[in-house]
Amino acid sequence: MKKTQTVDGFLAQLKHKRLADIKALRRVILGSDPRVSEQVKWNAPSFCWQGDDRVTMRLHPGDRLQLIFHRGARTKDASGFKFSDPAGLIEWAAPDRGVLTVHDISAQRELIIALVKAWMVATAAS
Repeated sequence: MKKTQTVDGFLAQLKHKRLADIKALRRVILGSDPRVSEQVKWNAPSFCWQGDDRVTMRLHPGDRLQLIFHRGARTKDASGFKFSDPAGLIEWAAPDRGVLTVHDISAQRELIIALVKAWMVATAAS
């Protein structure tokens, strides 16, 4: 059986120019709701709702820091799925898969919390 790597273990070994931002973003997301859990997925921290991956950090290539909003590893039928991004900051790759580029965690903190919480709720029923 393959041992699952913890997020703490993953971050302890991570070499990334924005490591401090990654750790800060992790704290923001985990603090957004006590029901949010985490694991390592796609070689990055991933945040779960009711045990299902829903928001995953994208750290590479380069020194990027993005959040991928998704409904799991496989594409799901998006008919009837609705999600509102009032600030229009998410770039939609598909109707149910978007990317938020994180530039300044302090400035984007409240927006990130609102988007993550809303995404978790919206995708819980899907």
